[in-house]
Amino acid sequence: MATGRRDEEELRARALAELDIIDTPPEDSYDDIVMLAAQICGTPISTVTFIDGDRQWFKAAVGVDKREDAREVSFCAHAILQPGVTLVVPDARNDPRFAKNPLVVGEPFIRFYSGAPLVLRPGEALGTRCVVEGARRPRDA
Repeated sequence: MATGRRDEEELRARALAELDIIDTPPEDSYDDIVMLAAQICGTPISTVTFIDGDRQWFKAAVGVDKREDAREVSFCAHAILQPGVTLVVPDARNDPRFAKNPLVVGEPFIRFYSGAPLVLRPGEALGTRCVVEGARRPRDA
């Protein structure tokens, strides 16, 4: 891992520990955010996700039954790499980063993804707010 990437990981790990947010119970305010995002964007899936060393953990989620995924299959782990930019993937089947991802070729058959990094301080993304379209259809950006 490059030194810059390692430094970012250490900052993220420290910030998440200070916030003490990973593995906490659901909270209405986060649940409201994902419900509203799914409604506004017309997607079946929306999450508030935090990325730690080896997983993405869902603080809140609609359309997802599990509480976490491995970081290696996480779209959100890609989104945090550019903290000031929303990652939009119109059709994951056609994106070389995701075409063979188990979440694309299997349930929930992700097609469209849009994730905005949750930034604590400039350049320091802890996770994302995202919306996801499953098997129904890809989307335009």
